Amino acid sequence: MRQIVPFGPARVVLVGRGEGSLFAIQQELRRLAPALPQTALIGDVRDQDRMRQIFAEQRPQVVFHAAAHKHVPLMEAAPSEAILNNVIGTRNVVQMCLEYGVERLVNISTDKAVNPTSVMGASKRMAEKTVSAGAARAQPGQALVSVRFGNVLGSRGSVVPTFMAQIRQGGPVTVTHPEMTRYFMTIPEAARLVLQAGGLAENGRVYVLNMGQPVKIADLAEDVIRLSGARDIEVVYSGVRPGEKLYEELLTSSEGTDATTHSEIFSARLEQVDPQGLDRDIAVLEQAAHAGDFGVIRRELDRIIPENKFGSLG
Repeated sequence: MRQIVPFGPARVVLVGRGEGSLFAIQQELRRLAPALPQTALIGDVRDQDRMRQIFAEQRPQVVFHAAAHKHVPLMEAAPSEAILNNVIGTRNVVQMCLEYGVERLVNISTDKAVNPTSVMGASKRMAEKTVSAGAARAQPGQALVSVRFGNVLGSRGSVVPTFMAQIRQGGPVTVTHPEMTRYFMTIPEAARLVLQAGGLAENGRVYVLNMGQPVKIADLAEDVIRLSGARDIEVVYSGVRPGEKLYEELLTSSEGTDATTHSEIFSARLEQVDPQGLDRDIAVLEQAAHAGDFGVIRRELDRIIPENKFGSLG
């Protein structure tokens, strides 16, 4: 949102279900841009009626959809929540964008959606498919896209704030595996590239951000300890958690990329999505999620996303 303000939007509508974070960004926007008309609304993307009410009243021109559960181990323990929030919530947003003539939808995705090993990653891959299916139903002048990237330094739940908190407590700093790597970028860099990808917005595309080279988490931990000035802080390896990969990928082996007009943004070449078939798949997942049937959820994700690397997940 901080990156959007300098572009001079006519009005900003903030929607979220966490009143604390929503209130905080609303107050910050009032300080940054006191003349900017803004509205803050409590709403849950899983609640289709509430989404319809908001879209009908606010009539947004551009929608950035970032409402997602993203913590891998927590979603392994609660697959229904991953489905209801990340899949059903995205379906609801896509439907409202189509119904109310939104010109541009930018869905925020993740590298964990590529060859997913976790329920969270699989749910975000389903979200990408949902946006692509919606794009096939879009009217002229509408563009529905996803933007896929890796970890964002300093974001809530990211590794660096966790390391800093462990250092303040006197250690140890915990790393899951000595060979684990991740792609990283800063919050301003990620936000800026997301906005620029939204500006490209060719309907149905999944844009992939240039994340540079992956970083070893163990090396990052050592750097954070050194830069903090702390002494005698030990790095302890705690073991790979459920659903985690040792390394992340930005593309499946079959996708490949096409260049765009922006040197740091590429367009993934995706498989075709059958909108009606996907509707049926999502209906099965939704029913299983409401029933709390984790077995069906895992089996269906394994079937729908054949490039998955669940291993013994099912």
